Amino acid sequence: MLETKTERIVTPARNILGSLRIPGDKSISHRYALLSALAGGTTKLTNFSTGADCASSLGCADALGATVTRRENGAIEITGTGGSFKYSTSPLDCGNSGSTMRMLTGLLAATPNTYTLIGDESLSRRPMERIRKPIYQMGAEISLTDGHAPITVSGGKLKAIDYTTPVPSAQVKTAILFAGLQAEGSTTVRESVRTRDHGELALRAFGAHVDRSTDSTSIAGGQPLQAIEAAVPGDISSAAFFLCAAALFPGSNLVFDSLGLNPTRATLLDVLTALGAHIGVLNLEEKNGELVGTVQVNAPANGLKGTTICGALSAQLIDELPVLAAIAPYTQNGIRIRDAKELRVKESDRIALVANNLRKMGAQVEEFEDGLDVPGGQKLHGAEINSGGDHRIAMAFSVAALKATGDTMIQGAESAAISFPEFYDLLNQVAER
Repeated sequence: MLETKTERIVTPARNILGSLRIPGDKSISHRYALLSALAGGTTKLTNFSTGADCASSLGCADALGATVTRRENGAIEITGTGGSFKYSTSPLDCGNSGSTMRMLTGLLAATPNTYTLIGDESLSRRPMERIRKPIYQMGAEISLTDGHAPITVSGGKLKAIDYTTPVPSAQVKTAILFAGLQAEGSTTVRESVRTRDHGELALRAFGAHVDRSTDSTSIAGGQPLQAIEAAVPGDISSAAFFLCAAALFPGSNLVFDSLGLNPTRATLLDVLTALGAHIGVLNLEEKNGELVGTVQVNAPANGLKGTTICGALSAQLIDELPVLAAIAPYTQNGIRIRDAKELRVKESDRIALVANNLRKMGAQVEEFEDGLDVPGGQKLHGAEINSGGDHRIAMAFSVAALKATGDTMIQGAESAAISFPEFYDLLNQVAER
């Protein structure tokens, strides 16, 4: 976690106007960084995520023998190891990044060395058995600490498996595919709900052949990876906070350039459209398998309606649910969230924190084990918000604060830097006060 604790006051806004270029997608940046470390040649990346989480993936790549170079223009070059990771006597520090820890475990599973993966206090509370079980079945020795990090990985010769994930998780799926790339035979991952497919697309971009059906993904072992040149699309999960903010103010007009519009991630646009927001998508193109485009959002004149988010939709929107819940009081009919129990084991218990902070701002909200009911037609007032050290909670309630009466203080606002260091600067740039 970041050592300097900061509080930030967010004042109400009159409107949201302007254009933004959002930093690179976290999910894609993680996967490009880790695959670059394994690949042969030098990968050149622009618009790589500026978040601390993705810096953890770069740090681990460097510790494993890849050469990571940051250019003055912000570009990052990674010269890979060609499949032969260096032995690291020091623990590999994953910081606050569950993505780094879980996916790196899969990548290290075939390496005939023993590595220890550590994280900060928050990451050390997150469940890791879901990654231990499949990787162990493939032939690696994985030791946890009471089901959590630190993780010890003793790699070796891997055999392919056919595995059904008990909890829909793109991180777990990607970790198994990363291990499967280095296993004997063809590894298949099956999932009941289709999760984001950045791992599959990244593997293809680096030259691997990946087969996909409606509910499964397969990869043959023994395929070499080659370096790429790529611009990382803007992160739609980071854009979510601004999309929701613009949707609150009649007369708003916000444009996003080069935004990632992967169909497994762009569900938020469908939900905002269902709520009544006007969303336009322009200049859609494909880059390294990822869809990228320009997005324009305007708020409806009569305010947002309401909706229910449940089932597969909850899994697809898992990162965006906190900000949708935070703006729910301002909708006409409220937002109901179910089948989102996974929110309780993220960087914080996001269900509990969202409910508590909404109540602090004067909202009625009903909390359930797997979700929330937030009635619409409510007025919120400024309050002292507890982010719980969770970047998405800090940013979600900064958005709620824009339409509240009076100022709101966000405690632990520094946590936004985990994924989005520029967040508050960009918020002040587009918020008319």
